[in-house]
Amino acid sequence: MVNFNRFTLANGLKVLVHEDATTPMAVLNILYDVGARDEEEGRTGFAHLFEHLMFGGSVNIPSYDEPLQRVGGENNAFTSNDITNYYITLPAANIETAFWLESDRMLSLAFSEKSLETQRNVVCEEFKQRYLNQPYGDVWLKLRPLAYQKHPYRWATIGQDLAQIENAKMEDVKAFFKKHYTPQNAILVVGGNVKTEEVKQLAEKWFGPIPAGDKYERNLPQEPEQVAERSLTVTADVPLNAIYKAFKMSGRTDANYQVFDLLSDILSQGQSSRLFNSLLKEQKLFSEINAYITSSLDEGLFVVEGKLVEGVSMEMAEKAIWKELELIATELVSDDELTKVKNKSESIMVFAEMSLLDKAMNLAYYELLGDAASLNVEINKYLSITAEQIRAVANTTFKKEKSSTLYYLANA
Repeated sequence: MVNFNRFTLANGLKVLVHEDATTPMAVLNILYDVGARDEEEGRTGFAHLFEHLMFGGSVNIPSYDEPLQRVGGENNAFTSNDITNYYITLPAANIETAFWLESDRMLSLAFSEKSLETQRNVVCEEFKQRYLNQPYGDVWLKLRPLAYQKHPYRWATIGQDLAQIENAKMEDVKAFFKKHYTPQNAILVVGGNVKTEEVKQLAEKWFGPIPAGDKYERNLPQEPEQVAERSLTVTADVPLNAIYKAFKMSGRTDANYQVFDLLSDILSQGQSSRLFNSLLKEQKLFSEINAYITSSLDEGLFVVEGKLVEGVSMEMAEKAIWKELELIATELVSDDELTKVKNKSESIMVFAEMSLLDKAMNLAYYELLGDAASLNVEINKYLSITAEQIRAVANTTFKKEKSSTLYYLANA
């Protein structure tokens, strides 16, 4: 159980406080409700570029890291298609430093051509290293636009292509910041050896004066229902042939989301899972095989991916995957299988409640979903899932006409 208090500043900033007197540390986590899905086609990669720019210093604090290191703090951030999240961990006695740093860059990020140039180069290097020069690195650059035709999930967080980041203009960057990095588009969570009253005073002092900004109304194009099978074949310098099969699934707040999550675990979590047992151990068709979900806020993807054992034909491998998917879509999973994945989910959630940073991040995320308190009842949604629900979801999802398949072939 993660306890918290909540209040909202006049400018719309939501603040959650998790008091924990058992630690000398504190965490300040700020989630901005902006991700790659909020970008425009042709100007992608901005949310991620911003994550880097936010560390380039603000108007009153030219070096972000220096003051933090002086008080024994650490910081980092991540961007996804849905959110951007920044966090600072430091001794609780120095919590005001975190408020000072975060509020200054929300109020007045330093937009210098030098900082933009530096961070643009960093992101371009990352694009090349992780997506272009790594075996299978460009899978998501290919699979996303295959699976999505209209929704901005068509592009990866890094962006559609390198040129869009290289050509990012200062005015575009400033406009993106003004639109999304506002108090009313953020959720601030402070956790650790702090008192709510103290946090309230610090929040008012440092974030209170920041103008609310214009309210961003999200109006994204809806993805039409997929009615025909899609596929793409690419050939590259990779060690083994691979297959990536994607199906649409419920968004994060849909009642079936947890069913999809358990379904992916039954298929592929651990060495006793179905795909591992059947396709890897028994039939020896794959050298690795996985099923997972993208956990997107809007309609996400259920993905089955595998690297084929040398000499195994793509046709044979794909047929074997379909056989497993059809089996789970027509026959009920056993009580043992279901209990095992439920227990695993429960232990993962309990474990996530042990780390102060995880608690802060989860509170922010569940608040974004609608209510941070739902974090404490999330496990009940998993424990109440039946074998019938698993079968029903598999039955409506795993259909040929709803699949998007990327065949990734090794150069002959």
